[in-house]
Amino acid sequence: MNVLVIGSGGREHALAWAIASSPLLGELYCAPGNAGIADVATCVDIGVDDFDGIVAFCQENSIDFVVVGPEDPLVGGIVDRLDEAGIKSFGPNAAAAQLEGSKGFTKDLCADYDIPTAAYGRFADAAEAKAYLDKHAAPIVIKADGLAAGKGVIMAETDAEAVAAVDEIFGGKFGGAGAELVIEEWLEGEEASFFALCDGKTAVPLVGAQDHKRVGDGDVGLNTGGMGAYSPAPVLSMSMQFALMDRIVNPTLAAMAEKGMPFKGVLFVGLMITKDGPKLIEFNVRFGDPECQVLMMRLMSDILPALVACHDGTLDQIELEWNDDAALSVVMATEGYPEAYEKGSEIKNLEAAAAEDGIEIFHAGTQSDGKKTTAHGGRVLAVTALGKSVAAAQSRAYKAVDAVDWPEGFCRRDIGYRAVAREKQSA
Repeated sequence: MNVLVIGSGGREHALAWAIASSPLLGELYCAPGNAGIADVATCVDIGVDDFDGIVAFCQENSIDFVVVGPEDPLVGGIVDRLDEAGIKSFGPNAAAAQLEGSKGFTKDLCADYDIPTAAYGRFADAAEAKAYLDKHAAPIVIKADGLAAGKGVIMAETDAEAVAAVDEIFGGKFGGAGAELVIEEWLEGEEASFFALCDGKTAVPLVGAQDHKRVGDGDVGLNTGGMGAYSPAPVLSMSMQFALMDRIVNPTLAAMAEKGMPFKGVLFVGLMITKDGPKLIEFNVRFGDPECQVLMMRLMSDILPALVACHDGTLDQIELEWNDDAALSVVMATEGYPEAYEKGSEIKNLEAAAAEDGIEIFHAGTQSDGKKTTAHGGRVLAVTALGKSVAAAQSRAYKAVDAVDWPEGFCRRDIGYRAVAREKQSA
């Protein structure tokens, strides 16, 4: 079958890389793609928000299946447009994508269906939000309701920071995403990411992963889209995964079906593992980035039939096989990220850095003119390695990172530190 992947990030590179090995595949395209994706797919210059252009391309090129990577087109209704045109796709329609598109929608769903999450309040007015803060002292979490490219969450450690966050959000810092906001209790524990493929009625769990959101070593500094990830995550034991399916994933799937908006695609469950058990931080309706990179590295099964089954409602016929080895991904970002940064710096030695088996460098913000590769984003590369343990994967990933010649780039040097510490303790 002919497949179109929509997106241009590391997540889409990982998906395209995995799909490229499917024996079911005819032609593989990516819109708009990047310099790395061009090695496994034909990139076409169509933006992720150009729904007319996407549908026309699919019709003109006999596309059988579309894999939507990023959240913006999903929330915007690309799946609805493809459905109208009779084109199969992977991802939720606009109604179901509210699970990511509106934090308030998800919090209300959790309250109505007894899905464990942080206590919260929803507000469309700054005065009412500040009145709530008067009764709920910091530390506390303030979130813009809509999509804000992973940056609409403010962890306020003082009352003054909390008030300032309300003013920033309602003052337009996150554009339309900040028309409303959610205030949540501050959860203590360990964060983790859990994923399940869904076809509206059946959910198939994937392996767990853990990412690192803060920009600096030791989880300090500003929140980012993700500075690295690893899988498996020791905190997500098999018993914990069963609990997550029972308490969060399956109840959510049933709730969405009851609401007349069955969820199809991948449900990304952002978690805090607290002393009282797992609690939902947020849902995303697409693969995480860089979690997708480590998941695809460990997946041994053909990914394409599983993605198609999500659309067709046949996930109950799918079994996935996973590599027992660990995978770890280190994000290399442009200096200045997640704040202002300059574009256009050259990246060298990529081929040599990824020469060993079990090493893949997934591209995000890159461009190529055929002679050199340059950085054109904040998060630019996800250097990913397999290893017999998280520590071994970490060592191999950083060896590859150090082989990349990019003076204008930086990375965290401690990705996977929790799992490595646990491995040392159990040795």
